[in-house]
Amino acid sequence: MIHLEDARRMIAAAEKKAKEIGQPMNIAVADAGGNLVAHVRMDGAWLGSIDISIKKAYTARAFDLSTKDLATHSQPGGQFYGIHASNDGKIMIFAGGIPLKRDGKIVGAIGVSGGSGAQDQTVAEAGAAAY
Repeated sequence: MIHLEDARRMIAAAEKKAKEIGQPMNIAVADAGGNLVAHVRMDGAWLGSIDISIKKAYTARAFDLSTKDLATHSQPGGQFYGIHASNDGKIMIFAGGIPLKRDGKIVGAIGVSGGSGAQDQTVAEAGAAAY
């Protein structure tokens, strides 16, 4: 189970990494049901990325797969091509969403948006490592 204290710790670690790379981000943490636990929009982070970060966290939990990996398999000809159109548009297939595990079980996810795919992934990984 992801508690607010866990979410705050992950967000703090992600914010630290975002500051290190000089890219303000939106950072979202979801629980095992894909529901939002906490979200932060750093000063200067894109408004359009608020929704994307939350949906990346949801997507990572909904499919128990990083959005980076899902993106690879959702290209034309891939096994998940078209998946982004499912779930009433809640599916994000950009890097930056990572499922969170405890004792081998998925318990939630983190989603980050506001930079390039590589930047989003790096910041999400820093946040996930704090879990």
